[in-house]
Amino acid sequence: MKTAFYQYIQDLQDTITSKLEAIDGKSSFQEDIWKRPEGGGGRTRVIENGAVFEKGGVNISGVHGKLPESMQAYFNVKDADFFACGLSLVLHPKNPMVPTVHANWRYFEMYNANGDIVDQWFGGGQDLTPYYLFEEDAKHFHQVCKTACDNHNPEFYPKYKARCDEYFFNTHRNEARGIGGLFFDYCKATEEMSMENWYNFVTEVGNSFLEAYVPIVEKRKDLPYTKQQRDWQEIRRGRYVEFNLVHDKGTLFGLKTNGRIESILMSLPPHVQWAYNHHPEPDSEEEKLIKILKNPVNWVSK
Repeated sequence: MKTAFYQYIQDLQDTITSKLEAIDGKSSFQEDIWKRPEGGGGRTRVIENGAVFEKGGVNISGVHGKLPESMQAYFNVKDADFFACGLSLVLHPKNPMVPTVHANWRYFEMYNANGDIVDQWFGGGQDLTPYYLFEEDAKHFHQVCKTACDNHNPEFYPKYKARCDEYFFNTHRNEARGIGGLFFDYCKATEEMSMENWYNFVTEVGNSFLEAYVPIVEKRKDLPYTKQQRDWQEIRRGRYVEFNLVHDKGTLFGLKTNGRIESILMSLPPHVQWAYNHHPEPDSEEEKLIKILKNPVNWVSK
């Protein structure tokens, strides 16, 4: 399973970066291949200062070794080894009318002292963080997510959409990071879903990413914007940073397993503001977004 999924994310990285380079038309992804001393490594690809993408990363990794004591306590195991691989991406567009997007698809195995697999699961998802809300974009993104889910189980979309709304939530701000999408984790074999079934589901979601995001980028990337709108984008980016550094479990896992710090923190945008006690003007487009972030919306029918 791990061999098949690692090959899949390598191919998906190629597909996604090629398409994004074509859309940007100015900058290309710079590749950085790295090794982890304890075992494994990865292939980081970063785009910066593009015509469309101010900063973005599409990274893959496959790491293995002894599970750190801090993580053994988290998983309630002792003397365990692990293997983890995944593709993680974040794109921060230049134009505030184009939303930031995040996606991640991953696979994990844990082994006992004899090298036997004692646990394995898939996880992942994709979510959208707009700065200005275009409802048709939100509906499109969620409809693509729903279609991918419905091909495997009609209960998946409402279940994983709700988990996404719950997970990507800045509790200290009492607002969502964005308008959600899908979030699933610890997807293990059951009578209804084998690991092969989960593989097919996760790869279908991964394959849907470009369909979900690219039409939105192409529709919004050339819209005009003001300095005030750019300032708002940078203030909202600050909220994105807050979530990743305060709440995100993936960031925590990477740091506790001696992950590559440049790859872990590539999700942070290049230009950010933390304006003191900032509130949008009443009845503005900015306030419209905040109201949505306070109360998650069902963007597509069940």
